[in-house]
Amino acid sequence: MGDFNLIQKIFIYAIPVLFAITVHEVAHGWIASKLGDQTAKMMGRLTLNPIKHIDPIGTVLVPIIMLLASPFILGWAKPVPVDWRNLKRPKQDMAWVAIAGPVANLVMMIFWAIVAKIIVVSGLGNYHYSVPVFAMAMVGIGINIVLMVLNLIPIPPLDGSRVLSALLPPRAAYQFNRLEPYGLIIVLLLLFSGVLGKFFFPVVDSFNSAVKSLIF
Repeated sequence: MGDFNLIQKIFIYAIPVLFAITVHEVAHGWIASKLGDQTAKMMGRLTLNPIKHIDPIGTVLVPIIMLLASPFILGWAKPVPVDWRNLKRPKQDMAWVAIAGPVANLVMMIFWAIVAKIIVVSGLGNYHYSVPVFAMAMVGIGINIVLMVLNLIPIPPLDGSRVLSALLPPRAAYQFNRLEPYGLIIVLLLLFSGVLGKFFFPVVDSFNSAVKSLIF
């Protein structure tokens, strides 16, 4: 990152982080609406207005603390409400609703990669991270890769668990979904124990390297 002051850094990180988590949540609600559940739509959550999705802890406090304390940044928005009882095929459709989030992050990653590539091709890329928009694009690429990979982990309530649940027999799916109240604790334990990092960070780094190879 270039020689930016704290306010500049917050601005550079805020836009890609806000839209990464906003588009992720809207994608869940939009697919749910197409499959029969209008809960998110009725609650005004099918909007790209970040204010509708902000979680004071996950969208504001945690990203700022991580920005100050580490090179790794993460955040989350208020989950978009989905009532599985309104879906046409609840079990299968919940999997499609779930996978929509990571797919949205993939699309956002491609968008930011195109922005970065345009800057490089235009010649401004010679300044790399000292160019604010370029720095913002690289943050956008990074945060969307992290959110995509993280949410594909099959631990409730992460999106990957919904997909796995749809593939399991009903009894096994029921037992698996009972882990959801403890899911965040499990993820944190795996993260701080280093178990999660053994496969999570290499996958994230591989995506980052692949995208950067296409930009530079």
